[in-house]
Amino acid sequence: MKEKMEIEDLNLWYGTFQALKDIELDIYENRVTAIIGPSGCGKSTLIRCLNRMNDLLDSVTIEGEIELDDEDIYKIDVVTLRRRIGMVFQKPNPFPMSIFDNIAYGPKIHGIKDKKKLREIVEDSLKRAVLWDEVRDDLNKSALDLSGGQQQRLCIARTLAVKPEVILFDEPCSALDPISTRKIEDLIAKLKENYTIVIVTHNMQQAARVSDYTAFMYLGEMLEFDTTKNIFTNPKNEKTESYISGRFG
Repeated sequence: MKEKMEIEDLNLWYGTFQALKDIELDIYENRVTAIIGPSGCGKSTLIRCLNRMNDLLDSVTIEGEIELDDEDIYKIDVVTLRRRIGMVFQKPNPFPMSIFDNIAYGPKIHGIKDKKKLREIVEDSLKRAVLWDEVRDDLNKSALDLSGGQQQRLCIARTLAVKPEVILFDEPCSALDPISTRKIEDLIAKLKENYTIVIVTHNMQQAARVSDYTAFMYLGEMLEFDTTKNIFTNPKNEKTESYISGRFG
């Protein structure tokens, strides 16, 4: 199985506080990797390293290596990197513009001006995000008028529109109701056919349902990484077992 991304000896500090300690992780192509662990253990900090979101913070120091297709991500232009590695956040964050313009925004920035081509991208992205049938007649409507679950799928469609290779999901369902959550989970299962996916989740049942591999983090360290089946049925680390069985977290 091919590694899409490789993390080696990754350390990160916020000022003098070390948030990540010697992280090692392989992220496999066309698979879903879940990152679980108690609040404050470094899950979101870790995935924000993968598309250099932490670069935006002045107080951050990062050491170690992260590679995308065997290339150092710090040698890739950051705009290109964030096109190749898209991100969907915890809270849906559609732009205050129409549904159509939300999806077309990224392709326009990357130089696509042809209206017919933009329409094709918008339709294809909304179909991939399983939203097209719900909004096809309302593309000029404000994205802010959509429900929370629809807004989150719109944000996924917006990410897909620039043709990423990797999609990072940072607790994408934590603000959603159970029906919307199920739609997002079903969507993730479909997307892995064409994309490599990393999902941070506080919901262990969700990790068990959607992921192929699971990493367990605790106090900035990655204590265990294995197939999701092994992590949930036969964890090797005592803390992993305690977390999964609900004894802390």
